Amino acid sequence: MTEMTLERQRMVAGVRFHRVGKLYHFDYSEYPQLQTGDYVIVETTRGRQMGQVMGFTGVEDESRDYKPIMRMASPRDLVLSQHWEAQQEDTIRICRDKAKELGGFNDVKFVAASYNYDGSLLTFLFSAEDKTNVSRLWAEMNKIFSAQIEMRQIGPRDVAKLLGGYGACGILRCCSTFLTDFSPISIKMAKAQGISLNPSEITGMCGRLRCCLVYEYEQYVEARQKLPKKNKRVGTPFGEGKVLDVLPLQDAVLVYVAEAYHVVKREELVPLDELEALAKKAKEPCTVHGDGPCECGAKPGKAQPPDAGAETASDEGTES
Repeated sequence: MTEMTLERQRMVAGVRFHRVGKLYHFDYSEYPQLQTGDYVIVETTRGRQMGQVMGFTGVEDESRDYKPIMRMASPRDLVLSQHWEAQQEDTIRICRDKAKELGGFNDVKFVAASYNYDGSLLTFLFSAEDKTNVSRLWAEMNKIFSAQIEMRQIGPRDVAKLLGGYGACGILRCCSTFLTDFSPISIKMAKAQGISLNPSEITGMCGRLRCCLVYEYEQYVEARQKLPKKNKRVGTPFGEGKVLDVLPLQDAVLVYVAEAYHVVKREELVPLDELEALAKKAKEPCTVHGDGPCECGAKPGKAQPPDAGAETASDEGTES
């Protein structure tokens, strides 16, 4: 059974269709000589595509069915792909001119045109604030081009990924260099990291929250759980003080002690409020044994006589 599992795990290849794109998995059992970096032809939901093998992975779910790799890409396929890729700039220009001629697409931005490897499928990528009907333009494109035409609306982050360029940090955008997928991002992530909620500070070039807000979010959350919150009373090597700010990445807090500010590490802090609460609880009587010696662990509260239940039962027995 183990040998069969290992053999199945070796038969799945990760294939990428774009330079910075998702990985899709295919069964390559018919091509055991396949290596990382090879180009292959596969059948997808959008027709035949040529992709590059990025690696191999093991899959333990035997019930899942993976499409097989159709064949290795030939030198002719690679030349064809380069030829059609070179036509894409002129193609998107024709699309924009036709959209302007037809009218009604002022709020639509036609971003790119993409051929598949053999030129049989032509996809136009466009963005718009609302869902847009492009059936008229699709009909005109079918008259101009012999390939199968597809019009696909994409979001602002996908637009930024396609266009590339530099981000607000001064380096190439994450989405166009290494991000293969977009993670959900919320304002809560900026708050947890103490980042100003000024739109210019948290908004990317695409007009959405910056992808980098998610990078250190979990580390901040974990660090804050171990540190006291603002305005907490704490004991420090400098005396009793009040927490003014939390410094998660330093595993420390800024404390105000005797008209002075100190950065104190977590291991040097004493949680005074919690210790006082525990001391108060320890002085309260046991709910079962009253003020006497007790190790039963009962919660503090109103003490009950240990034989109260027996007296009640005796009275009931007398009446009966």
